[in-house]
Formats: sequence, structure tokens, C-alpha cells
Amino acid sequence: MELEVRHLRALCAIADTGSLHRAARQLGVAQPSLSTQLRRIEQELGGALFVRARTGCRPTPLGRLVLSRARPLVTELRSLVTEARAAALGGRQLRLGSTASRALAGWLRRLRRYWQEPTLHMDVSANALLRMVADGQLDVAFVHEVEGCPLRVPDGLRSRVLIAREPQFVSLPADHPAAARPVVDLSDLAHDRWMIDPAVDGEWDAVRRMLGEAGIDPPVLHGDYHTAASLVAIGEVVTVCQPTSPSRPDTAVRRIAGDPLGVRLLLAARTDTELEGVYPHLADAYQEVARQAPAYREWLEELVPGA
Repeated sequence: MELEVRHLRALCAIADTGSLHRAARQLGVAQPSLSTQLRRIEQELGGALFVRARTGCRPTPLGRLVLSRARPLVTELRSLVTEARAAALGGRQLRLGSTASRALAGWLRRLRRYWQEPTLHMDVSANALLRMVADGQLDVAFVHEVEGCPLRVPDGLRSRVLIAREPQFVSLPADHPAAARPVVDLSDLAHDRWMIDPAVDGEWDAVRRMLGEAGIDPPVLHGDYHTAASLVAIGEVVTVCQPTSPSRPDTAVRRIAGDPLGVRLLLAARTDTELEGVYPHLADAYQEVARQAPAYREWLEELVPGA
């Protein structure tokens, strides 16, 4: 077997995540396939590159040596591909669309290195953004698809999944009794007022279904994200939120027991060149904000203990 760049990427992913399972998710491959690939790489190089333990994978001395040479190669190749794709697009201004995400700031910061100042169009409707891409009003759109409510993706669009299932958490007042625990049961929020944004494609239907399956029927108000955040802070409502949302002195972000609500995050464009030109920067930005959110980071680390 001859070593290829994809093999080096796999080694870096295993080292970065500390887990075969999480590395497989990051690379978009099945864990058994990654395990087999790792064994073949180790056979080619003549020794074990990682120590497998219940706490995860850590590099051996040989692994650290290989990684020290692999990382610069992977980084340089990524830069080469990114710059080539930017040049292929003619250095023109990039028109981005997105639903709300804390990864946006980091994504824009990374894109500015290769494109003119990108423009950004925000919309709570993922379907509206996808139509704008199909109509040529936007180049790419970063959107979320609420579980159980499929998006209407126009024919001809290319898409790439960033996160297959991102669990949705709950934001509640910091002095709420349930905030004392890291995981909240929906039954503990049965008598609270909830606020939902009905303009978000699929969200109201999904939340209503989640509450019904939990056997509760709390009062529900309709409002946008900003209004909801303000009312949570003064103890008026609770609301579902992205797991990357930060807790603040007057609010707490907590996981919902059983992870009953999830969304799929995806990037869409008209061409593969446009899609692949911006995807790596989005993936890096998302990982950055995920690491900065304690509750979400713990959820990710507990996904497969010891994997």
C-alpha cells in the first residue's frame, strides 16, 4: 500500500479527536472502515501509531513522529486547494446565505483570507435561502433542516452535510430549579412558558411534536430568537436553542434528556467548486465554537465513551 494524503488526513483526525468514532464522524466514513484503514497504514509504516484504551486513542512515539510530518503536508495541501478554487472563481465577491449560527463569525473571518469581503444574507427560512441559491441570488447557503421536516431542495443544487444530527438544547433562566442539573427533563419544564419562532421552517411542528411525546402541554408564545433570549434572561420563558449557544450570567444552556430534538446542518451551492471552496472553512469554524460550548463539548465527548 502506498500512503496517500487521505491517509494522513485520517491520522490527523484520529489524533485531534482522540477517538476513532469521532474521527470517523469528522471524516464522513464508517468507523470499521477507518479502523481497517488505520491497521493498513500501521502495517505499511511498520508499527503502531496509536494506543487504544478505554479513554480513547493517543499517539505512540512512532505516531507522534509521523504526525509531526503529516500535519504540515495536510495543511499545505489544503491551502493549495483552497487558493486554487478561489482563483477558479475569479476572485469575485462571495455571496453567502445562512440561518442563525454561532459559526458564522469564524467562517467569515476565514473566508476573507481568500475572497473579497463576502456578503451575508440572513434568513430564518432555510427553504428561502435554498431558493435564492438556485435562482443565482446567492452562491452558497448554510442551513439547518429540522428533524422530521425535510427541506425542499431545488433540483440541481449540490449539498454537503456538515453535521448529520446536531442535538438541540434548552435555554432557561439561570435561577430555574432545573438549571441546577446538567441534563433537563422536559417534565421539569411542563409549567413554564415556551417561546418558539414559527418563521423557522419546521421548528414549531418539531417542538410541538417533542412536547406531545413527552406528555406535556405548556403555554407557547411566538417570537424571534432575540426576543426569546431577552425573555429567558428575565425568567419569562424557556426556549430551544443551538448547543453552541453560550450560557450567560442570567441564562443557562442545558441538554434535554434523551436528545429528543435534532437538526441536520448542511451547505448548498450550485457547483461542486463553490461548495468545496468554502466547506473546509465552515467545518473549522464550527469545530471552534463547539469546543467553546461546555455543555455541547461534554455531549460530544460522551457520545461514545472510550471510542
